Amino acid sequence: MIKQSLVILSIFGCTFSVLAQEKEKDTIDTQVVNVVKPYTPTISDAFKVKEVPSVDQDTVLKKRPVRYNIFSIPVASTFTPAKGKAADVEKQQPAKLFDNYASVGVGTYTTILGEVYLNHAINRTESVGGYFSHHSSTGGIENLLLDDNFSLTKLNANYSKKLRDFSWKVDLGFSRQVANWYGLPQPMFDATTAAMIDPEQVYSSFYAGGKLNFEDSFINSGKVRFRRFYDSDDSGENRFVANTELDIPIQGETINTEITLDYIGGTFNRNYYTEDELKYGNVNVGLAPSYQLIQDDLTVNLGVNLVYLNDTEAGKNKFFIYPNITASYRLVSDIVIAFGGIEGGLIQNSYYDFVQINPFLSPTLVVAPTDQRYNASLGIKGKLSNAVSYKVSGHYHADEAKPLFRANSVLGGATEDYQYGNSFRVVYDDVKTFSVAGELNVDVNRNFTLGIKGEYFNYNTDTQEEAWNLPDITGSAFVDVQINRNWFAGASVYYVGERKDFFWEEGTLLPVAPMIVTLDSFFDANAHLGYRINDQFSVFAKANNLFDQDYQKWQNFPVQGIQFLAGLTYQFDF
Repeated sequence: MIKQSLVILSIFGCTFSVLAQEKEKDTIDTQVVNVVKPYTPTISDAFKVKEVPSVDQDTVLKKRPVRYNIFSIPVASTFTPAKGKAADVEKQQPAKLFDNYASVGVGTYTTILGEVYLNHAINRTESVGGYFSHHSSTGGIENLLLDDNFSLTKLNANYSKKLRDFSWKVDLGFSRQVANWYGLPQPMFDATTAAMIDPEQVYSSFYAGGKLNFEDSFINSGKVRFRRFYDSDDSGENRFVANTELDIPIQGETINTEITLDYIGGTFNRNYYTEDELKYGNVNVGLAPSYQLIQDDLTVNLGVNLVYLNDTEAGKNKFFIYPNITASYRLVSDIVIAFGGIEGGLIQNSYYDFVQINPFLSPTLVVAPTDQRYNASLGIKGKLSNAVSYKVSGHYHADEAKPLFRANSVLGGATEDYQYGNSFRVVYDDVKTFSVAGELNVDVNRNFTLGIKGEYFNYNTDTQEEAWNLPDITGSAFVDVQINRNWFAGASVYYVGERKDFFWEEGTLLPVAPMIVTLDSFFDANAHLGYRINDQFSVFAKANNLFDQDYQKWQNFPVQGIQFLAGLTYQFDF
């Protein structure tokens, strides 16, 4: 068996030896490999363990508790910390406001000034109030032949009530004004003629009215006013004005609409030359719808003003259509705002309004409305800071039948006290006016306020030689200073440029040829100073016409020179 096994192993060994020798004799042949597709390797996602391995709690070391003690050791020290103290804040005590005040003052030219304003709340919804004012002077202008005293007294009472959905107020009042036709041309007349003239004219007015304000209603407000105005020459005028403002919704938009009714009627006993009576009367009905469009920095008001005029004395009717368009655009936030527009309207002139401008009118006027066909404006305004604001604008408007004040002629054989060239009439003309205006206002915490304003005018008349008594330049400035809690002061200046008027003589053997008179420009400066004694009492002093200019506001009507006035003011509550 052993011999057989050895023979078999020998045979296998020989066989493997022969095979190995044959393989060593083989060679590797050269072959060509063709790449059909470029190799694009990919990276498979990394294998992530999705389970948190568990931790054998027995292998976690437990924290050993630490025990410690503090041993206090005294240390010698001389430092003593100072106790803190809150800083004091100065609090200004608010000024107490009162509902009522009274003021009285006296001055040169025997001037008396008095005012009383009252207001009392009956309860939370009702209140009553009123005021009384008086300003008078005995006059005393040098080189005058006639009296130049004047006075103006006003009295008013009102009652108001506020309800849940609306509030209303009614008031009535009375005023009395005394003026004198003291502008007697000199040296044409002397003291002998002056002794025959009674220059005093007294104007009186009574009025009553009321207004309504609505909350959450398409009717916003309503006003009515009736005024009776008359003078000592038995001239009289009645005027009634009613006005309401509505918000009419149309297809989701709001149309603001103003409706106006204006009636006026009056009489003068005579005209300037004859004793023929003068009468006038008009009824105006106006409708002015407008729509406001606001988009980003642009605001546009689009509207029209429709007016129907009925001349009750002449029996004529007329219908007017005026533009009512304004717009503004914020160029640079509140710093630069451009604005402009074109508007127009029928202006209802009245004897009362004329007297407020010129109290030396003769009671022989022709009163008619003014047709302002358009009033175009363009300008910029804005705030340079919280305390400084400005405005620059230009205007061009055309007025048909614009009223102008012109001196009356010296009438030969005068029978009335105003026929000596010492009164004024109203003439009408079509006037086109171009003006440029600028103003600057400063308000610093109400302790310092400053305002400056100036305007230039250029007039173009139709039939009149000049735009009578209209200045070419006007300017004004004011400043008010709260010096401290007790002292306050202020000043103001006014400038009026040259004006043109007319002078002529009629009905005499050797009449004076008509001539145009130029009234010099004038500058008027005023100042005041006051001291607040306590919350209720204060004293004041005023000075007017500081440079003592002897200027004429109207032809042959010089003003008082430098004037001083001092007084006391008392504030109180009921």
